Amino acid sequence: MYARVMQIRILPGKLSEFLVAVESLRPGLLRQPGFRAMMILRSPETPAKEGCDREICATTYTVWESMEHMRASEKNMFLYQALARMKEHCKGFPQIHEEEVIASELGGAPSDDTQS
Repeated sequence: MYARVMQIRILPGKLSEFLVAVESLRPGLLRQPGFRAMMILRSPETPAKEGCDREICATTYTVWESMEHMRASEKNMFLYQALARMKEHCKGFPQIHEEEVIASELGGAPSDDTQS
């Protein structure tokens, strides 16, 4: 598996709008061949509350079955459409790089079996 990693800086007061833009990408992302997972993580040193006066540093990870699948999302323009939707809520252009996943465990939703 491979991951596309983007370092982004969400503009002050734009977290909600950014998350709406990300949510609007979900249907298209789920249709991408080889797509496996997406996570967006906020750096702990950035404030959690909406409307803060500082930008929020975040990292997005999209995980793909193969390098070919990940690159196909660039060729079919999905990556660029996603960047365009997120860009208006971010400062500058994200730093993007690719990494090979060498170990992972993505669990499902907790089951109701935990209740006695």
